[in-house]
Amino acid sequence: MAAEEVAGVARNFVCAVIFVQSSFIGRSLVRMLLESSIGWTVRIADSVPSLEMEDKIIVDSVESGRLLYFHVDIRDRAMVSRAIRGSSVVFVLDVLDSSLKSFSDHYRFVVQGVKNIISACHDLKVERLIYNSTADVIFDGVHDIYQGNESLPYPCRFEDVFCDLKVQAEVLVLSANSINGLSTCILRPCNPFGPGDPYFLPLLVDATKSFWSQFLVGVSTNLCDYTYVENVAHAHICTESALRCGETSVAGEVFFITNLQPVKSGDFASLMLGDLGFPCFRTSFHFPLRLVQSMLTSLVGFSEKLQFSPKRMAFLRTLVCTRTFDCSKAQKHIGYFPIVSLEDGIARTAESSPHLVNDSLMLEDLDLNNISKAESLLGSGKVADILLWRDEKKSFSWVVGLFMLFYWFLLSGRTLVTSAAELLFLALVILFGYFHLPSSLLGSRSEKISPSYFQVSEASIRAAVSVISATWNEGVHMIEFIVRSGDLSLLLKTTGGLYLFRLMLWLSPPLLIGTGLVGLFTVFIVYEQHEGQVDELMRKAIEGAVKVRSLFPQFYCVSLP
Repeated sequence: MAAEEVAGVARNFVCAVIFVQSSFIGRSLVRMLLESSIGWTVRIADSVPSLEMEDKIIVDSVESGRLLYFHVDIRDRAMVSRAIRGSSVVFVLDVLDSSLKSFSDHYRFVVQGVKNIISACHDLKVERLIYNSTADVIFDGVHDIYQGNESLPYPCRFEDVFCDLKVQAEVLVLSANSINGLSTCILRPCNPFGPGDPYFLPLLVDATKSFWSQFLVGVSTNLCDYTYVENVAHAHICTESALRCGETSVAGEVFFITNLQPVKSGDFASLMLGDLGFPCFRTSFHFPLRLVQSMLTSLVGFSEKLQFSPKRMAFLRTLVCTRTFDCSKAQKHIGYFPIVSLEDGIARTAESSPHLVNDSLMLEDLDLNNISKAESLLGSGKVADILLWRDEKKSFSWVVGLFMLFYWFLLSGRTLVTSAAELLFLALVILFGYFHLPSSLLGSRSEKISPSYFQVSEASIRAAVSVISATWNEGVHMIEFIVRSGDLSLLLKTTGGLYLFRLMLWLSPPLLIGTGLVGLFTVFIVYEQHEGQVDELMRKAIEGAVKVRSLFPQFYCVSLP
């Protein structure tokens, strides 16, 4: 009898951690189990051929026999049974195998794999099964979630195939509860991150190094929950303890797990990138959230052509959709509270991921302490601030205003005089109504604009006339210089430029002006973010032009008598 009791006690503290492709959550859970005072014996089942022996605690545990490793294919029930034999609890932390291509392979890997684990648990009298799912299973990829709780139903459509399969796995795990003495539970962490993260952090860094970062990271008005990996592992241990104690409110239940610190996605990205060594962006485009969501929805059909993988599309949605969850159920029933704050988690993640930042040239190019060439070309003044999107609201206001004028004068079909007259009439009507409205309207008091605001000083007129006259005189001097110099090369360049201008006049003026406006607010910002690449292209173009010119030296040496 004593021997049976000893065996029972030993079994209670033997667990199997099943994960594939070395899940970073699984690695954190293993370390936490080995470091606990209970003295767990851990059996790891993984799809990779061998165990990584980087941590000292892993090496020591293998040598002492507290850690056993099994190379398994989760689709093979016999291999799964061999790995979890003798365990009292099984943690399942699967991720999607990137080497699989077809839906049938994904299905066998996720759904059939969970079926094999459940069957093995029933056959081997395993007492507890804890399945690590994801908060994405109740997200349709479009609609925001504010403080979502476990009562939310599954959506009619899923963000990607993985979420669809995870839902099927969840149903299997919940259905297996209370069968053959097995207690099951599901955890849904939201946006887990941490050291060794193979998904979110690499995508964030890759996006930062790309052109699209200026459009993605800047969408920061949405709130999201992010969960540090050690907190996810801690939630698994809390769940196991609650199940072991026979908590009826835990078995067969689902729990959301977060850091309890919702944060704007743009702020989270900026903090993470800042700790990694990336400076803040010069620009960030705060497009309306619904517009970005509509753009992402339209991109779904073209994601393969644009080389946007499902993971990348999910990453983009993380940056534009609000997803916050209520963890009060986990706090009440499994006693979960984060053991690492969001700020500390970000700092630890950055400290352990220096390999992700290996492009010092890019960091130098993004250094805010240096004035960019684009800013120097624009004079480092108000024009530069607007065209380089220093203040997104002001720049966006200028874009809207200029394009409204563009439509009013060129696309409306009216003549220039008619458009100007109607615009003046509209301004007069608005000002007339504004001046005759009561000072207090709808409970708020508005100050009237002083008539002096519309007056133009004599100094301003003189300055404008001086600029026009200086420009005209400079043009006259340039023509005189070309005529007197007798330089055929300069004459040909000037003539070519004028002829090119004449060709442009043959095109539609609205098309030219519209293209110019678009280019005005995009070319400079693109050049600022990719100065090195653009300068290299220009250097190669100049070298090519020099080589072409060297083929006809006698043509350029001709001069007028």
